Amino acid sequence: MALSDKDFKALENLIDQKIEEKAETTLATKEDVGHLPTKEEFYDQSDKLMKELKATREEITTLSGLQSQVHDHEERMGKVEKKLNIPQTL
Repeated sequence: MALSDKDFKALENLIDQKIEEKAETTLATKEDVGHLPTKEEFYDQSDKLMKELKATREEITTLSGLQSQVHDHEERMGKVEKKLNIPQTL
């Protein structure tokens, strides 16, 4: 059974209509993404954040080392104060 031109046209219209309906609900339009940053803006912001993250990690590493030194000095001072019978302050 072959399709007539009329049937073929009706089928074609039905398919076009279904595609348009799906496109309206599934595809993003320029209006949908208009508020999003461009690639360049996104990468610039990402670079800033990565630099900030790197600086923060470096600060944490530095402060961690300093904290360990302070702790060691406190222990040493405590031993010296105890040995010399100096009353501890704090």
